[in-house]
Amino acid sequence: MTVVVPAELPVFAAPFRLNGDGEMTGLEWVRESGLLTTPVAITNTNSVGVVRDALVAAALESAEDESAWSLPVVAETWDGRLNDINGFHVTAEHAREALDSASDGPVGEGNVGGGTGMVCHGFKGGIGTSSRVVGDGHTVGVLVQANHGARRRLTIDGVPVGLELGPERVPLPEEPDAPRAGSIIVVVATDAPLLPHQCDRLARRAALGIGRTGGAGETSSGDLILAFATGNRDLSSDRPISLRMIPEASIDELFYGVIEATEEAIVNALLAAETMTGGSVTAHRLDPGLLQEALRASGR
Repeated sequence: MTVVVPAELPVFAAPFRLNGDGEMTGLEWVRESGLLTTPVAITNTNSVGVVRDALVAAALESAEDESAWSLPVVAETWDGRLNDINGFHVTAEHAREALDSASDGPVGEGNVGGGTGMVCHGFKGGIGTSSRVVGDGHTVGVLVQANHGARRRLTIDGVPVGLELGPERVPLPEEPDAPRAGSIIVVVATDAPLLPHQCDRLARRAALGIGRTGGAGETSSGDLILAFATGNRDLSSDRPISLRMIPEASIDELFYGVIEATEEAIVNALLAAETMTGGSVTAHRLDPGLLQEALRASGR
């Protein structure tokens, strides 16, 4: 599993649902309050409950008030092609280890954490990250757990890479006409001073990055996005709070940044992943050399 821990909580936040065949717990309170009050964990479908309970236990251990409560945000994608998902192998100890080891700095990508068993556009998928510094100097960063999409729809830099690298060149993990079940979780973070309605607008634009790579929010896909902003501090104060916000006239640069960063995070997940076999299924990596070949053939 993977855990995202904002440097300070709570922060303003908002979710967006591109397609809802998936789960992200705690969102009703995020919508109601406009605040993210817990870390964000990402795991596989059958492990949402144990991870959520572990985060609640960790929050209560550190709480000063005996009446404290927690509604953690825990999201999932289905890794049943490569993982014995019904074996319930993720434990509370794994969740606590991920929470306790969270740190700043470079983020592992590919077959790591919650992304270990994921498949993306018919290639090995997983965790991917990217960021942009926009015109006003603010940063927007994106982390994805990519487990979605059909091979034939994969597009990179406008090139139909999935058609160029069809199953005759890189085998699919299942038969070409097999039903595909997949999802993508996107976590967007920015240091810009956004209010909750602006976080909502930012989260919606991440869906455009999914679309640029060929994702379509298919009916069997859980495409869930959460955006949070750290530009306002001390939001837990019980006194009136002075807030800052990006002017609406200046927010487009953040929109462009999150679209590009989401697109690149998906590509990075594909390129960082390694070929994996689970049971009788093999998900092959997107080989960088083959990708370069396909892009050059289209003049990129």
